[in-house]
Amino acid sequence: MPDTPELGEHFGHSGNQAAGCGFPTGRWLALMHFGSGLFQKVLTAPLRTHDLRHLPQLHPELETGDVLIGDRAFSTYGHLALLICRGLHGIFRAHQNLIVDFTPQRPYAVRGKRGTKQAHKGLPRSRWIQSLGTLDQIVEWSRPGQVPPWLSPTAWTALSSTLLIRELRYTIARPGFRVRSVTLVTTLLDPVRYPQQKLAEAYGLRWTIESAFGHLKTTMKMDVLRCQSVHGILKELTMFLLVYNLVRMTVLEAARRQGVCPERISFADALRWLATALPGDPLPELVVNPRRPGRVEPRVIKRRPKKFPWMQRPRAVLRQLLTAQTLGA
Repeated sequence: MPDTPELGEHFGHSGNQAAGCGFPTGRWLALMHFGSGLFQKVLTAPLRTHDLRHLPQLHPELETGDVLIGDRAFSTYGHLALLICRGLHGIFRAHQNLIVDFTPQRPYAVRGKRGTKQAHKGLPRSRWIQSLGTLDQIVEWSRPGQVPPWLSPTAWTALSSTLLIRELRYTIARPGFRVRSVTLVTTLLDPVRYPQQKLAEAYGLRWTIESAFGHLKTTMKMDVLRCQSVHGILKELTMFLLVYNLVRMTVLEAARRQGVCPERISFADALRWLATALPGDPLPELVVNPRRPGRVEPRVIKRRPKKFPWMQRPRAVLRQLLTAQTLGA
């Protein structure tokens, strides 16, 4: 966003930048419907805001029996307990600090016991319940004693003291994938109805929202915003969302008419047609991307940027230094 005092105070700057040398940055928490690819709800927050703080505002958008898929930030006890209370399910990647051990009848760390911190070091905090197969098990999680900052103490104590959670791990053997081993936690406990392979495939669908963010930030150029007030930024983001959903609906209609899956319809081509179409113009056949299984692309930039140094001091200070050099000469 533009580096204005109002935006800087509201959204905040990256901690790696000196004052006056960076730009305010916001955080988005988005809920996307997988079947249609439409954004159902988006919450905008300052940069240093954890996604869980506003997550309960997204739950009312879901219906009983829905499955929420997300990354490791959402695999906490409090979030899983809230999902179960609402009759919802979740598939999330296990948090990096979660200790997962698939050994049957293994020891575990008991919360609240004094003098056992060192003895329980390195042990999982979950109690083993049942093995469902290789690297697939049901365990019992106990409610931590510390209340998370995004929940009130009353809401925290109202949650169940224990949860039955399924933990599973699988390996990705496809070239070009950065992650080789993935550990999931889920509330879907039935191994017959929800086999391990199907859960792994379901979690792979989470990348759809990353592609949607790519369309927004790269294709639609939303990565740099222009408005200079908080109210203006929120309106600008709303317009980007409206246009994205309109393009997505165009993609869905083109996919239906052309008999292909929506993922193969070119988002950029749909955007170009909408930008030039007149009222009443029929929808033409849009570009269909070829199937490219196993396609990998390096994350590199070909065009060389100009070799100017990074701004590490405010612009006013740098102006004074340039002026002093000129006067000294």
